[in-house]
Amino acid sequence: MKTPDYGVDAPGVIRNLLLVTVAGFLIWITARMGWWSGNIGGGGVILPLSHIAPWPAASCFLMALWMLYDSKIGKMRTREQLLDNHRWTGSERVLDVGCGRGLMLVGAAKRLTTGSASGIDLWQAEDLSGNRPEATMQNAEAEGVAYRVDVQTADMRKIPFPDATFDVIVSCSAIHNVYDAAGRRQAIGEIARVLKPGGEAIIDDIRHGREYVESFAATGCTSRSVGSAIASIFLAIVTFGSLRPVTLLARKTS
Repeated sequence: MKTPDYGVDAPGVIRNLLLVTVAGFLIWITARMGWWSGNIGGGGVILPLSHIAPWPAASCFLMALWMLYDSKIGKMRTREQLLDNHRWTGSERVLDVGCGRGLMLVGAAKRLTTGSASGIDLWQAEDLSGNRPEATMQNAEAEGVAYRVDVQTADMRKIPFPDATFDVIVSCSAIHNVYDAAGRRQAIGEIARVLKPGGEAIIDDIRHGREYVESFAATGCTSRSVGSAIASIFLAIVTFGSLRPVTLLARKTS
């Protein structure tokens, strides 16, 4: 029996964190061995680099470990928590925006009986290791839902479905990969467009939460945060504001 593999998130970021880890500890070790003074600078301004370097190195190492854990174990648990925000009937038509290797797409499909689940992505490997449509369908097959899943290559700013097509739309750690604010607003607008009246969108992302709320409001959708405020604040602090997680449940009222 095949085991699903949902890949490693942001592999380039993990690589860079580990490079900083190695560099930091090399600075400390070589100074301790007496190969150099461990200080840099001149003209009366001396920076004790070998004393400072281990701290960012250790922080980067812990962050890399956390990202690897979350990629392989944590996000499977998170998937179920996110999907629990919708009251499933089993007959929904679902869209996963930025589906990647199918984490949310397959999770939603497993909750369906007569419904179907579609996924769109541009398959950028820098955002997710091994990101390709074949991997998504392999995971759907491994979890026994390939018969109700389909995927296609498409940009979330131009979703290739008619208005009011889907009962539920999910998107996990995807919209922030559109780097300009106008593009992200366009993506939210597209999500609202293809969502049926009364339908719900579950948006989980690592930043831009307030922007998403405003963009949904501009389309006539209501939205509210359903994520953990404590976890969001903690991650914002330990990552110096780089991560500001948000989970929104949006509803199309008309």
